[in-house]
Amino acid sequence: MKNKIIIGSRGSELALWQANHVKKSIEKSHRSIKVDIKIIKTKGDKILDVALSKIGDKSLFTKELEIQLLERKIDLAVHSLKDLQTKIPDGLKLAAVSKRHGVEDVLIAKKKSATIHNLRENAVVATGSLRRKCQLLHLRPDITVVDLRGNVPSRIEKLLKSDWDAIILARAGVERLNLKKFISSYIRIDDILPAVGQGALGIEINEYNKFVYEIVQAIHHEDTYLAVLAERSLLKTLEGGCQVPIGAFAEVRSNGLYLDAMVGSLDGSLSFRKKVRGPKQGAEKIGKALAKDLLKAGADKILKEIYQTVRLK
Repeated sequence: MKNKIIIGSRGSELALWQANHVKKSIEKSHRSIKVDIKIIKTKGDKILDVALSKIGDKSLFTKELEIQLLERKIDLAVHSLKDLQTKIPDGLKLAAVSKRHGVEDVLIAKKKSATIHNLRENAVVATGSLRRKCQLLHLRPDITVVDLRGNVPSRIEKLLKSDWDAIILARAGVERLNLKKFISSYIRIDDILPAVGQGALGIEINEYNKFVYEIVQAIHHEDTYLAVLAERSLLKTLEGGCQVPIGAFAEVRSNGLYLDAMVGSLDGSLSFRKKVRGPKQGAEKIGKALAKDLLKAGADKILKEIYQTVRLK
């Protein structure tokens, strides 16, 4: 029986927190197994001076990890699930999804009591996400949005040294790194929908590695998996990635699976948003159906325009 597992991880503080979280979970449930972490640099880690929307690669933070999985140099890769493309390469599989952290985005502002609603008129807010930019401008067209890249601590540091009013980050990353003290306010999902898979970790493995598949089931959370399955099905049907303003949040409740999703224009002037409920066993179908409803409502025109603008196709 194999007694050592190698986790592949990006080298940022947040990625290493995530890898160590999975390492501890595996070691706790399988005490005879030793877990090592191997740091692998991805394209997204190397290109830090260009907005994600301008790079145009749907596997920015995953490709190099996936190559190592296929070559069996690592046993599993830990991803922020929002970074994992909806089409997983042949030979690999999404083996487990962790229980989800809070999915909201948060505002980190120089004014501690700030919210996206009470920021001063014509405030400057930094974010690297077109999804956040679109929804923020839809709510507050007076705000100026500037690009922001880097890991969580460096983004906060950039705010403190800048003349910006605020930045927007994911709650999960900020809280996992014990940086909660910087949060000015939590942004309601009604105001800004999160990214697909936000707050969850995805464990990717070589599909032929049955031993590791069994091991990582100790981390798997079925309700989170069904929720993100619906979100990822929606995203796949819309053919979107981090270059497109698409937000979604699914949740399993006692009476079914609820999915809330939006597609918006780059400038925030247009936004299509719909909600649906269905049986949790039909998560994939629910996501696909809601995507088609959004396209019929007019999101197809927005997406065509965006694809032409950022030359994704």
